[in-house]
Amino acid sequence: MRTDDLGQRDMYIDLTVTSFSAALLLPFALPICLWGMWSDLNSMKIPNNAVLALASVFVIVGLFAVPLWPDYPMRLAALGIMLLVGIVINAAGLMGAGDAKFIAAAAPFVAPGDAMFLAFVFSANLLAAFVTHRFVKYTPLRAMAPHWESWERGKKFPMGFALWATLIIYLAAGVVLGA
Repeated sequence: MRTDDLGQRDMYIDLTVTSFSAALLLPFALPICLWGMWSDLNSMKIPNNAVLALASVFVIVGLFAVPLWPDYPMRLAALGIMLLVGIVINAAGLMGAGDAKFIAAAAPFVAPGDAMFLAFVFSANLLAAFVTHRFVKYTPLRAMAPHWESWERGKKFPMGFALWATLIIYLAAGVVLGA
């Protein structure tokens, strides 16, 4: 929070990702994220090619988007760490393998100082994605995509829908609100 000259407090969002970095990464990540969302909704699977493409975007574009030292190697290390954590969580049966791989591929895109903001965005987005998916599933809107596997999986929810969208929202917020 900031305090102005009159002693009033203003709420603001203070992202550590730079607008430059987010603006450079977003156009490359956006189509991959949309592909990943559609695939998870359609088949309840996140293609390995989508995850590899997203990681490749950071490996290549990240060289120009983030400072080479210490940010770039630290963010690449985040990919490896999150992959190991995801493997453990997947082995415990708490998360799908595709979701775990996506989280690992997306980790380098997130500036470390933005973890709390990302958690808030993901929480709100997860709720919105779940409500939207369930609403469409039980209304005539379902006819727009009648053969999606996600409609037929009972209580299972395509978490990739929320995960991929969260990365899009984070990068778009970074473009507008970044440092």
